[in-house]
Amino acid sequence: METQQSPSRGGTPEELRATREAQREMAQAHPDARTVSLVILTVLAVFYTLYAAAEILLPLLLAIVLTLLLAPVKRFLNERLRVPAMLAALLLIVLLFVIVFGIAVALAVPASNWVARVPQSLPELQKRLGFLGGPVKLLHQGMDQVSHALAPPPEGQQTVAVQQQGGFGGVGLTVLRGTRAALAQLFTLAVMLFFLLSAGDSLLRRLVEILPSFGEKRRAVEIATEIERNVSGWLLTITAMNLLVGLANGVQMWALGMPDPLLWGTLAFLLNYVPILGPFAGIVVFFFVGLFSSPVLWRALIPPAIYFAIHTIEGETVTPMLLARRFTLNPVLVILSLFFWDWLWGVPGAFLSLPLLAIVKIVADRVPGLAPLGHLVGGPPRGGGSRAAAEAA
Repeated sequence: METQQSPSRGGTPEELRATREAQREMAQAHPDARTVSLVILTVLAVFYTLYAAAEILLPLLLAIVLTLLLAPVKRFLNERLRVPAMLAALLLIVLLFVIVFGIAVALAVPASNWVARVPQSLPELQKRLGFLGGPVKLLHQGMDQVSHALAPPPEGQQTVAVQQQGGFGGVGLTVLRGTRAALAQLFTLAVMLFFLLSAGDSLLRRLVEILPSFGEKRRAVEIATEIERNVSGWLLTITAMNLLVGLANGVQMWALGMPDPLLWGTLAFLLNYVPILGPFAGIVVFFFVGLFSSPVLWRALIPPAIYFAIHTIEGETVTPMLLARRFTLNPVLVILSLFFWDWLWGVPGAFLSLPLLAIVKIVADRVPGLAPLGHLVGGPPRGGGSRAAAEAA
């Protein structure tokens, strides 16, 4: 059985070797000011490209991550059941979109009802939370301003309102543009996912064939194999745990007599994909659901308290134990990556933050010259830590 050593002394033999390799790489590197400036400019150019090309890069990265998740199932259909690769890819994509569309349709009505209840419930909420009267009043004023902005203008001012603000035509045009962009990205995601599932192996094989040396060929195969194994294993493990978290929270909302337990269980399932920020948002949401649904203030604290207990058991005990055999990620870089990708690409970026950071770790550990980066991204020694530190592909 492995013994956990202090960070000052290192960790497992693998971690000690990685530390020595990183030290050798750092000792051999002597960058001058010109090299440092070139690296900074390159990083800024990459960031700008990621931001400007989000419409094509975001579906591509989502397709790659979903391919890693579905690859074991596709391989089972293709190799065990003798289903052709293209047909297996098509079946998986159809099944995935049917599940997502079914969940969205089932939850659309209760979610819209809760959104419609918020403006009417704010006065009662203000009475029950007198110590928070100022922030609630500002929220109420903001909701009124949004309602007035979206309301139809009076008869005599309709032409002026259309000229100055665009009226409903401007809002409708904005909604149509957003819907068209979302549908375009969804279509791009589906097409990329289909070809990655059906022909991704041949692309990797061609890439390995053009590499000049046997060592580079072997390294490329090892990187691809480790990325697929670790990222798919991480995604499957996290998805299973998130399903259990969503089920537990749905059951607790049903047992407490809260309306729409399916909605809150699904929300808990989705929020648990985003470390730290997701559970924090879940606590806030469950607290306000309790406020809107319970006549007594202290009863409103029960749903978020149970939610916090479920997340603590899952995030601090069960998930780190299941992922203990995989490498860990630095928790500081985990939260920085989360904030950065959320700022750059929103919610999809937050979902991609951990897989992308894990892929960087895998590649850096395998490519000569990137050992310091891999050592920096790595987390504490195996055998301890929370889910934020233990989550890795």
